[in-house]
Amino acid sequence: MPGAEAGSTTSYAYKASLIGSAHRFELTEQGLSWHIAGRSGLWRYDEISAIRLSFRPVSMQQHRFRADISRAGGGRIAILSTSWQTAALMAPQDSGFRDFLIELHARMAKAGSRAELTAGLGRKTYGVMLAFLAALAVAMAGLLIRALLTGELAGVLFVLGFAALFAWQVGGFVRRNRPQSYSFDRVPKALLP
Repeated sequence: MPGAEAGSTTSYAYKASLIGSAHRFELTEQGLSWHIAGRSGLWRYDEISAIRLSFRPVSMQQHRFRADISRAGGGRIAILSTSWQTAALMAPQDSGFRDFLIELHARMAKAGSRAELTAGLGRKTYGVMLAFLAALAVAMAGLLIRALLTGELAGVLFVLGFAALFAWQVGGFVRRNRPQSYSFDRVPKALLP
């Protein structure tokens, strides 16, 4: 279900779950057309009030991106860069997702949109996450010092190994989801596959 272009229409589809139909989106001359779970609608490009891009890995897919699109007057749509294939397989749709979002931004800019374009997590959420990681780093440093003072080589290796694995797993999430604003012509590449 990758993105496809037909004339002046760009489309993208993905399955958010194994049960149910695919979520389908089209960029038409009139606006963003969507079909989700038996509902459908058309949002003009100038009606879109906000787009938030983020990096949202899950256990089945460590390389997953998300775009939350809000409409003035209410309504929000989430678009994911992965699609469920089977009970054990979630397939990435990197190029289709990226192409669709780049084209959406271009069409919104052409329509004179004044949408709020943000990337990453909210500032408060990001701050709480950084505070938690700082507290965790202090605790890990304390465990490492204790292991060194007591001569527990296995403990030292365990703490260092755990810290390296944690930094590798969480570091990319923290780096990519730094709160920021962007413009239509400068979509953050770190938040597109």
